[in-house]
Parts: sequence; C-alpha cells; structure tokens
Amino acid sequence: MMQTVLWTTIQLVLLVVLAPLLQGLIKKTKARLQNRIGPPLLQSYYDIGKALQKDAVISEHASWLTRATPYIVWATILTAGLLAPMFAVETPLGFAGDVLMLVYLFGLARFFTALAGLDSGSAFGGMGSSREMAIGAIIEPALLLALFGACLAGKTTKIGQIAWSLAEQQWDYVDPAYGLAVLAMLVVVLAETGRIPVDNPDTHLELTMIHEAMLLEYSGRYLGLMMWAAQIKQLVILNLFISLFFPWGMAADMEFQSLLPAALLYGIKLVVLAIVLAVVETLYAKVRLFKAPTLLSSSMALSLLVIILRVVM
Repeated sequence: MMQTVLWTTIQLVLLVVLAPLLQGLIKKTKARLQNRIGPPLLQSYYDIGKALQKDAVISEHASWLTRATPYIVWATILTAGLLAPMFAVETPLGFAGDVLMLVYLFGLARFFTALAGLDSGSAFGGMGSSREMAIGAIIEPALLLALFGACLAGKTTKIGQIAWSLAEQQWDYVDPAYGLAVLAMLVVVLAETGRIPVDNPDTHLELTMIHEAMLLEYSGRYLGLMMWAAQIKQLVILNLFISLFFPWGMAADMEFQSLLPAALLYGIKLVVLAIVLAVVETLYAKVRLFKAPTLLSSSMALSLLVIILRVVM
C-alpha cells in the first residue's frame, strides 16, 4: 500500500514538473530550426508562475462554470496522467481504468473547456468551442482506433499490461502493421496536443486558432491552470505514445536498480519525441480548417488497416 501511494505521488510530481519543461524544449528546438534564439528553456515555468500570482478578471456575463472549469480540467488531465505509465509498466490508477477511461477523461476535459468558451458569450470563445467540438468528434474515434491496434498486439486494454507485454516481445511485434500504427498515432498526437498541422498553439489569429480561442476570456490564475493543464495533457499523450509503441527498457518492477536506467531511457525517448514534434511543425504549415478532418480520416483509415492486419495475422 505504501509503495502504491509513493509511486502515485512520484508520478504526480513528475507530470506537474516535467510538462512545462517539455513545452520549453519544443519551443526552443523550433526556434533553433528557424534560426532564432527563442525563449529560455524554462520560460513556461515563468509564464505559469506569473499567471498564477495574478488576480483573475471574469466577464460579468460568465457563470460559476467559468471559474470551476480550470480546476476541473486540471484535475481531469492529471487523473488521465495516472492511467498512462511513464518509465515503469505499473500505473497508479491501472486498477481503475484502461484506454477507454483515458479517452473519456480527455473528452470530459474537452467538454468543459468548450462550455467555458461559450459561457462568457464571447464571439471568439464560441468560435473556438464549435471548432474544438467539430475536430474533437473526429480526434476521439481516431485516437480510439489507434489505441485498439496496440490493444490487439498486447491482447488487453490495460495500458500498463500492454506496455509490459510488448516490452517482453522485444522486436518480435515490429511488423508492417506496427509501422502503420505508429504513423496513425503520430497524427493523433499532433491533433490531440493542438499542434501544427492541425492547430497552432503559438497564434492568436482568429482564422487559425482553436484551443487558444476558448482561453481568451481567461486571465490570472485561471489562465495559468488552463495553460498548465494543456502542457500536462501533451506530456500524457507522449507518455501514451512511448508506452504503446516504444516500451523497450521500461521497468518491470519498482526496484531502484530497474527504475534508474528506465528513467534515463524514458528521458531520451521524450527528448527525441519533442524534437520530432518541433521538426514536423517547422516543415509543415497549418492546414486549412476544412482539410483537418481529411488528415484525421487518414489516421482512422491507417488504424482500421492495422486492426484488420492484426486480426488476420
């Protein structure tokens, strides 16, 4: 019991602390690729800390929902983070849910964020909410199908058990279906984290922003919590990607001699993925809004092909 509580606390702290660092690494890498100096690596910590220290200004038309949403979203994303392993196959809340629960938690956070965008009566908030729900209606099936391909390989829906099963197989499960599943999941990662080519997290232009439009009415500590939650969600998605497609080297037990090398390898995987995201955002422009469903539909088609191949093989 004490070991479970300790591991839950450690993973919570890592999710909260590493998320802004990952965001800073992606921004720094993008800047270097574009021949710019870019913001400091720790800039995300400064931004969140500065926002949390300020008082919030709320629209007089907003209800309690606007004030409650940042806390609901932050807690929901953290709960989802405890369902996905980091560098050990054991997950703190693995007994309480699986990949379906994780997708539902993401959907819950999206639902409250969209409601908060509508709550203030802002035109930008309504626009962002409508776009978010339209894109979300395609992202969630694409995410589920991509995860089901990994579930078929691991023969379970428990994320930790899938990671352990795939890690035990070493390179035996790497086949054409695996390559297609990686591509399908990579598209979902870009979409779910609100990055180019689906969304642009660095813009405030009305024609391009989706997630940012829903946060325009937020300020102070509420804005800080929403920014923090988005960064934690990005880390959780990458943890899920690593656990299901690159699980090699994950610790199978909670002994120190197993956790230390697994943590170091996990850090390397996370840095590589951050660089990949930065490269993709640098090489590609944001697609037009009505073409985003086509991109996500291609991910769904790849996932369906993976499921067919897994069943046949």
